[in-house]
Amino acid sequence: MCVIDLAGHVVVVTGAGRGLGESYARLLAARGAHVAVHDAGVDRDGSGNDPAPARAVAGAITEAGGVASVHVQNLATRRGCEDLIAEVLAEHGRIDALAHNAAIVRYHGISEAPVDEYDMTMAINADAAWWLCREVWPLMRAQRYGRIVLTTSDYGLRTIDGADVAAYSVSKASQFGLMNALAGEGRSQGILVNAICPVAATRIFRRAVQPQELTAASVAPGVAMLVSRECPFTGHVLRAAGGDWRIYQVTALRQADLGSDASPEDVLAWAVRPTA
Repeated sequence: MCVIDLAGHVVVVTGAGRGLGESYARLLAARGAHVAVHDAGVDRDGSGNDPAPARAVAGAITEAGGVASVHVQNLATRRGCEDLIAEVLAEHGRIDALAHNAAIVRYHGISEAPVDEYDMTMAINADAAWWLCREVWPLMRAQRYGRIVLTTSDYGLRTIDGADVAAYSVSKASQFGLMNALAGEGRSQGILVNAICPVAATRIFRRAVQPQELTAASVAPGVAMLVSRECPFTGHVLRAAGGDWRIYQVTALRQADLGSDASPEDVLAWAVRPTA
């Protein structure tokens, strides 16, 4: 079996002060990565600012013999994203991988959402992904190597009745689109871009769970694989849910040649026809 060794790799993990990001950071450090632990210390709705979570995780990594640095920029602005990458580069000298995990969520349907909900959610969950990738891209292209892990969600990939997280769903679906675009752009340059679709009982999770059910730690091995040299693919979504692993790609459910003169009725008849 191939052993994943991240010794000396510099990996930026956003939202690494709690939950999923903390689990990613700890496992990556245990595998030898120099982890840039980013967390602005915001509440789940994006308010506030507390450097303590990032400092605590980085401190725990250091005490365990690993290498970690602390970064607390607010990623709601382009400047914050640029400052984060510049700070990591100044401290570590290179960036081998980026795992964008930071996110906020507010639970509202589209008609009940406050007027600022869409812009605030997109700023962290979607726009930050764009600006962070834009900043690391020239670095990875110059070194002919890079790994980027974006974060999507079941809410952004499929229909879930009664979810009431419209803005969050849009933001997570946008990272799927960004993944596809950058996977195609980076393939020939040694840059692999994939997405993790985590299901874990973090502070934004609403369903009651049993102890040790849907833990953040159970998702972390997937991220460790995706940021490694051994990652076998690009443009894929890796879904992790308490030990259940799936790989997603967009595929056609069905296909038919109806001819260029097909009527709406022809399309309907084909669409409702039972599949074999």
